[in-house]
Amino acid sequence: MIDLMVNGRSHSVDADPDTPLLYVLRDHLELNAAKYGCGLGQCGACTVMIDGVAAFSCVTPILLLEGRKVTTLEGLGTVEKPAPIQQAFIEEQAAQCGYCIAGMMMRAQALLQKNPNPSDGDIRSTLQPHLCRCGTHMRILKAVQRAAELMRASPNTVKGAT
Repeated sequence: MIDLMVNGRSHSVDADPDTPLLYVLRDHLELNAAKYGCGLGQCGACTVMIDGVAAFSCVTPILLLEGRKVTTLEGLGTVEKPAPIQQAFIEEQAAQCGYCIAGMMMRAQALLQKNPNPSDGDIRSTLQPHLCRCGTHMRILKAVQRAAELMRASPNTVKGAT
């Protein structure tokens, strides 16, 4: 058994310590926002935050996570009360197929927690590890800027540091 802290809740997971976090999130905890893309940490679809830092969950074995805080997209907000990053992606219609968007939102969230005033260059550089072939890149850029504005306007509503 390995104890994991995910989205502010403690979970005891019966899995091999080498199991990638992505499989535990999806198969054991039924948290399905993080997606399996490449399985090699090269596409970003599986991105979550570990202690506030973006990480590829498909290449992160759970044995490295005891005592650390994992945050998934489900931990940021709800359908009824989305987090600023989620609200901004909705308002800017930044998702097309949506497969990679959860990972992009998590990496953008990690950026905004560290840098509340990112430049377009900061955002482009941060999201560089993500592959998206849908072509909504300019909307994604606008959504991250909009999320930064929302977070600056309501700093007490910022989540993701669980």
